[in-house]
Parts: sequence; structure tokens; C-alpha cells
Amino acid sequence: YRKIKLCCEDVQGENCLLNFHGMDMTRDKLCSLIRKKQSIIEASVDCRTTDGYIVRLFCIAFTKKQENQIKHTCYANSAQVRAIRKKMTTIMSELGSKGDLKSLVKELISAPIGDTIVRETSGIFPIKDCFIRKVKVLKKPKFDVTALMEWHTGESKDVGQAVEPAVEASTLAGSGGRL
Repeated sequence: YRKIKLCCEDVQGENCLLNFHGMDMTRDKLCSLIRKKQSIIEASVDCRTTDGYIVRLFCIAFTKKQENQIKHTCYANSAQVRAIRKKMTTIMSELGSKGDLKSLVKELISAPIGDTIVRETSGIFPIKDCFIRKVKVLKKPKFDVTALMEWHTGESKDVGQAVEPAVEASTLAGSGGRL
């Protein structure tokens, strides 16, 4: 449900050196989260990474019912929304300014930020489905090929898990493909 935007900074032979340009959430995921009878809390913050990028982070969260709640709606008061928004902006600005762009992208992909915000704001109002909805790169530092090459040559090992091949279901002999 995350769309990562990359921009081509430099071409070396047949290889393109790509750089992070932004992140967005797919429309179907966003629409599946939005429901009636709950409050939407959105916040945005501009922060500067240690390597000079200025990034704008957008966050979205939704209120949720308590476990023993009978009332159908779970709307937050405006003061509670402001308090939650303030916590969101402090957490996001701390996340954006504590490291370089590479560490920020790793944090965004692993996505523990939403859980952190839910945990921190649980005392104000219970929220659920907290995500970094969008990331925009507003300003980039002066183009440096060596810094970009560190991105591409630094950690070349694959951090994902190997996918096992799909096992084909065997059909009965002489059935013509029908069972």
C-alpha cells in the first residue's frame, strides 16, 4: 500500500542512479480506512534531515471505540484532536531530523512510526490505523555524485526473505483438466 517515488539523478553506462523523491499511499488502502462515525486526524510537518534534505511528512489517524463502548460514534473533541496533532508533529519532526535521508526511508518502509504515535497518544484519545500517508521531498542539497554512490554501493546485500516457488496443483490423468 506504499508507493515509493524515485528520481533518476545520474546515468552511468547502462545503470541509472536513483534517489528517493517521495512516498504515497495507494488510494484503495486510504479509502478502506475511511469510515463514518469516527474522527480523522491529519497532521503535517516540515523537517530537515542531517544530510540537507527538506522533507514534508503527512500523517493520518482515526479514532476508535473503547472495548466496552455502547455508543456508536467515537468522535474526538477539538481540544483532543489538537493535542493528538501536536504529539504527531513532535514525533514526526523528531523522526525526520534525527538522521539522514537513507535512515528516514528505512524507517518509513518498516513503518513503526504509526505504532509509536498510537502508543504515545493513547492517554489523550484511543486511535487506530495511524500511518505516514505521504512524504514529499521539498528541497535537495547540491547534487553530489559521491554521496549518491554511497547509497548504491553501501549496503548491497538483500534484506528481504526468499520466496518459495509456488507448487502447481496436479490434475487427474485423463480428466482433460476437469475434476
